[in-house]
Amino acid sequence: MGLFDKVFGGDKDTSNKKDKVVPWIPFTEISQLIELEGLSESKTVAVFKHSTTCGISRMVLRNFEAEYEEQLDDTVALYFLDLKTHRDISNGIAEKFSVRHESPQLVVLKNREVVHHSSHQDISADNLKAL
Repeated sequence: MGLFDKVFGGDKDTSNKKDKVVPWIPFTEISQLIELEGLSESKTVAVFKHSTTCGISRMVLRNFEAEYEEQLDDTVALYFLDLKTHRDISNGIAEKFSVRHESPQLVVLKNREVVHHSSHQDISADNLKAL
């Protein structure tokens, strides 16, 4: 490992680290809004609204994914919405559930109702776990 690698963290040995896999469900069709609303009757549904061109949104997404714990897999359905590609879906969420659009944003549904929504640094996998 060279001096620059030591200073800037290149080529770190990650063989002992287990890669976390967040089970994102791509939210790509407005018709999925009906699907996830129905699903919220039997499990918690979370929609992460992400702007692919925003550095803050990227940082919040990374923090969320780092905090995410696998035990949520059975109780939470995680939808990922790319706002740049699917702004119409974000507008549909805002209209249907009376939640003002923000980016990044986490919207959580239970029994067809929004039980939590947060944006920017208030987004946390720990908050989702508490719900």
